Amino acid sequence: MDKIALQNVHNRIKPYIHKTPVLTSRLLNNICGANVFFKCENFQKMGAFKIRGATNAILNLTEAQKSKGVVTHSSGNFAQALSLAAKKIGVKAYIVMPKNVPQVKKDAVKTYKGIIIECESNIIAREEEAKHIQIEKGAAFIHPSNNDDVIHGQGTAAIELLEDYPSLDYIFTPVGGGGLLAGTILVAQFFSENCKVIAGEPKETDDAYRSLHSGNIETNESSNTIADGLRTHLGDRNFPIIKKYVDSIIRVQEDEIVDAMKLIWERMKIIVEPSSAVAFAAVLKHKEALKNRNIGVIISGGNVDLSNLPF
Repeated sequence: MDKIALQNVHNRIKPYIHKTPVLTSRLLNNICGANVFFKCENFQKMGAFKIRGATNAILNLTEAQKSKGVVTHSSGNFAQALSLAAKKIGVKAYIVMPKNVPQVKKDAVKTYKGIIIECESNIIAREEEAKHIQIEKGAAFIHPSNNDDVIHGQGTAAIELLEDYPSLDYIFTPVGGGGLLAGTILVAQFFSENCKVIAGEPKETDDAYRSLHSGNIETNESSNTIADGLRTHLGDRNFPIIKKYVDSIIRVQEDEIVDAMKLIWERMKIIVEPSSAVAFAAVLKHKEALKNRNIGVIISGGNVDLSNLPF
C-alpha cells in the first residue's frame, strides 16, 4: 500500500460517503493548551466512520461475490455500516448479532435492510454463525476491523483531515479492533512529513496497550467500560501496522472518558459516543506534552443511547 493506492481508495468510496466537517473550539484549545481539530465522523452516514471501510471492502469484491452477499458479526456500528453500504451498492448483507444486543441497534440494522441472524453473546458463537452463513449462502465474510480493505477505507478520514490541515503534529484516534488506528497510521506515513499517531484506550479494556508492550495480541477478561465500541481486540492484519508505527497508546479511566464526552457535548454542542470521547480524553490526559501543538482528533461516531447517558 502506498500514497497513490490509498488515494484511489478514497476516490473509490467518495460517492458513497460524506466528507465530514472539521470543527474547532477556542475554549477547548485553551483547556488543552494546543490547537485541536476535531474530524467529525459523528456526522458521517450511519453516524460513524465505519461506513468508509465497509464500502471499500464491498466495492473490492468480484461481481460473483457481490451476487451472493456479504456477512459480518457485529453488535454495534459495523453492523449498521455494512448494512448501509451493501444497500447502496445493491448487495445482500447478513449480520450476526448477539441476542442481548439492545433493540435500538437491531432496528437500525433493519432500517438499512440488513438481515439479522441472532447468536449467543460470545465471540465463538458469533464466529461460528458467521462461518455457517458463509457456507450456506456463499456470502463473503468481512471482518469489522481485521481486513485490509476495511483498514484502508477507515484511513480515508485521516486523508480528508490532512488535506484540510497538513501541518498537524499528531492525530489521536480511539482503539478497539484496530482498523481505524491502523488506517490512520498508514495515511500519516504517506500524507504527512512528520505527523505522529497516538491512540486512546479505556484502562478497563487495555488489550492494545498490553499488546504493544508484549509484542503479541492480547485479549481482555473484562469488558467493563462505557466505551462499548472498544471492547474488541486487535487482529493479525492491523496489529503489525500498529506495533511498528504507532507513537503511543494512552490509557484513560472511565471518569476521564465521561468528562471528555461531557465537555464536547457542552462546549461544542455535538453528540459523540463514549468510544469517540476516548481519543479526546487521551489528549486531555497528555496535554502537558502537547502544548502549542497542532492536534487532530478523529471523533469516530455519534451513535449513543440518549435514554442512557452517563451524565
